[in-house]
Amino acid sequence: MSIYGNRFEGRCAIVTGGASGVGRETAARIVAEGGKVCLWDLDADTLADVARAIGASNFQAVDVSDHEAVTRAANASAEAMGRIDILVVGAGITGATGPVWEFPVDSWRRVMDINLNGAFYCCRAVVPHMLKNDYGRIVNVSSVAGKEGNPNASAYSASKAGLLGFTKSLGKELAQTGVRVNAITPATFKSPILDQLPQSQIDYMQSKIPMGRLGEMAEVASLICWLASEECSFSTAATFDISGGRTTY
Repeated sequence: MSIYGNRFEGRCAIVTGGASGVGRETAARIVAEGGKVCLWDLDADTLADVARAIGASNFQAVDVSDHEAVTRAANASAEAMGRIDILVVGAGITGATGPVWEFPVDSWRRVMDINLNGAFYCCRAVVPHMLKNDYGRIVNVSSVAGKEGNPNASAYSASKAGLLGFTKSLGKELAQTGVRVNAITPATFKSPILDQLPQSQIDYMQSKIPMGRLGEMAEVASLICWLASEECSFSTAATFDISGGRTTY
């Protein structure tokens, strides 16, 4: 049994972006606390190894930018696990870096397709399964960039800002049901996603954090798991910061 207990016993979760980073960390934590997890990720080669390593009950290679594929995956996950109680939307990319007037159009579209459209597709497909049991917890992983906007990261910042607005809308639509919907806005934390960025961009983001360090994946996963638990009963359509003091609103 986990040192945190079995608060997810009997609960079934989908974690997108589950093959690495905070998605993997969160999925492992849910499993350690008694839950079942289906991992979704585009990285099919890694998924099986990760699922075996953390004890996930199921995994599916899913391109979250394909709404039909997402719907099929949601139905298959519900059938495999018996129900869906938790959705953690962690799949995301940074896209290109550069000023708006030079930003590649293809990169802009891909970032929006995965970070924002993908979140919409996932929630659209999963919510009906949650409503069957009048219970659910949805956690959308946004970013402080969605609040403040990072220079030379317009697509990423815009997609994460859109995700906050989407979370607020969906949370209010479901407020009188048993489904809670919240978002988190981490500052930069140690994750494979940083491999997509130049060091200068990482240094800039770290310089904005009053604590003077990057966050740890375990710290982010801890917040996600509280929001994914039954303990989170009176918070919905809300944004939770985990930024080392960077965000103040």
